[in-house]
Amino acid sequence: MGSCKALVWVTFAAMSANLDTAHGDEPWIDLFNGENLEGWRPNVLPESWSVEDGAIRAHATRPYSHLLYVGSWDEDGYPRFDDFVLELEVKTEPSSNGGIFIHTDFDSVGAKNRLTRGLEVQINNTEKEKRKTGSLYQVVDLASSPVDETSWFAVRITTLDQRITIEVNDALVVDYTEPENVEGKPMLQPNGGAIALQAHDPDSVVYYRSIRVRRL
Repeated sequence: MGSCKALVWVTFAAMSANLDTAHGDEPWIDLFNGENLEGWRPNVLPESWSVEDGAIRAHATRPYSHLLYVGSWDEDGYPRFDDFVLELEVKTEPSSNGGIFIHTDFDSVGAKNRLTRGLEVQINNTEKEKRKTGSLYQVVDLASSPVDETSWFAVRITTLDQRITIEVNDALVVDYTEPENVEGKPMLQPNGGAIALQAHDPDSVVYYRSIRVRRL
């Protein structure tokens, strides 16, 4: 088992090095200023979002609200991210559910305000929801959490072509390559999409901070 884990880490380290070599060292873009929600916009239920002690606080007044990074929202529309590395820190209150969306869309609101496009990286320490923190929701689901969510932990999401990796506190928990024909599962969008945070329900409180992205 030890040698297999070492092989995984060597492979992932090599992949990271290849990303930098093949795509250049693009600058990091800070998405959150730690003071207010400038550059972010909720799709519904704006009262679900606030800033507290340098972090975005997500507490939905009812299911569900999503906070999308829109930048300056100029005439060219909000920024879309295709291949990128997204890093942020997350913390929850006990028994809380949340999520981080990629390749989503501001107008893709379905039943109960759910986002209907893109992929979700799950944040969850509730008993009811069996897909735990670090899951690529409904695609690669983890049965147990790799962290204590009530303390700050780091999440890194990398997308390159059709490959998605998720690291939690620098541990690789998901390495998924999307097949050519996806049926019955969330999927990447051909032209990328928005980055969004989720406020799940009135019983859940999740905090997000130190949010930055680097295009590949």
